Amino acid sequence: MSPADTAWVLVCAALVLFMTPGLALFYGGMVRSKHVLSMLAQNFATIAVVSVVWALVGFTLAFHGDAGGAGIIGDLHLAGMAHANDPLPGMPLTVPQTAFATFQMMFAVITAALLTGAGADRMRFGAFLGFAVLWTLIVYVPLAHWSFTPHGWLARHGLLDFAGGTVVEINAGASALALVLVLGKRRGWPQEQMAPHSLPLTLLGAGILWFGWFGFNAGSALASGSLAAQALLGTHLAGCGGLLGWIALEKKLTGHATTLGAASGAVAGLVAITPAAGFVNSIGALIIGFVAGAVGLYAVRLKFRHGYDDSLDVVGVHGVCGVVGTLAVGILATRTVNPAGRGLFDGGGFHLLEWQAIGVVAAATWAFVGTLVVALAVHKTVGLRATPEDEHLGLDMAVHAETAYEHGAFGAR
Repeated sequence: MSPADTAWVLVCAALVLFMTPGLALFYGGMVRSKHVLSMLAQNFATIAVVSVVWALVGFTLAFHGDAGGAGIIGDLHLAGMAHANDPLPGMPLTVPQTAFATFQMMFAVITAALLTGAGADRMRFGAFLGFAVLWTLIVYVPLAHWSFTPHGWLARHGLLDFAGGTVVEINAGASALALVLVLGKRRGWPQEQMAPHSLPLTLLGAGILWFGWFGFNAGSALASGSLAAQALLGTHLAGCGGLLGWIALEKKLTGHATTLGAASGAVAGLVAITPAAGFVNSIGALIIGFVAGAVGLYAVRLKFRHGYDDSLDVVGVHGVCGVVGTLAVGILATRTVNPAGRGLFDGGGFHLLEWQAIGVVAAATWAFVGTLVVALAVHKTVGLRATPEDEHLGLDMAVHAETAYEHGAFGAR
């Protein structure tokens, strides 16, 4: 065991946990003022329920062994975090298993929390928490096994996913699409104006997400060495590229570069670099971020064309930009950064790009179908959607008997 690596992974686990409160603020600023506490509550409660599920059975099913040998799911050897000192088969770690388990726990938390943005303004609090438990076990855990462990069928065939392009980003985007199809549109959307109630709150949340993403990506090196340093630098440059790509295109299309666009563009770039951070050089990271920023701006407009109400653009920003980054690994991965990655431009041919594309399709299909089943099951039994009366009153008062602001500081929105 390496004390330096252990300290690094523990710090990064804390950074990734900090991303969920950041996400709560990022999303909270984008909803109407009568729903902001509901958004914060869903995100904070997700930390608790997903963490418990992960410790009880999620971690062992994702990372220990391979039940049946098909690369689909792990076993129950580590259920309840038992045998915490046992090594993980096929995964030579320089950090304690508990440190790795905690780091991965925070990935599961933030991925489930991303789905709160898809159902903003209309999802029942308790029903969502039940959904999050089932979704983590049925959708997230198998995907983590497929891509993050050497036993997983995608990893066996050569898929490279440094920090969660398939497991986190594409998963969240495809799951969000399924969830909003079950929930239906917000009352009055798209005819009614539903502008963000606090852009400063959203910018603050975006800044916290950017900060936490250093732990998300650089921590995935699982060691405090040169690979972590490159991943951190690439992450930052991709965030910068995403911000610039989004606002440059926004300025050209609308005549204005908005603060919401800057925040969204930065997140788009950070999403896209997630699978690639440990495989591409700094210029590659900047290119990936810039392309993702431009693509993300177009992607968020798809909901108006196709009529699905993805309230806070999880599909467009996380799903589509996750695809951009995952495919980019097959093109821009270079052995100068990581000997495990040799993309098209480094003379590796099309093999890696082919498996990156297969990973995109497999992750999106699994996430969409699995989430559709889980969401329908919850919706048909306890009901996922709030009542029309609660939506009109605002979920803050209707569900939590609280308001975020004194005397309607932001009006009745």
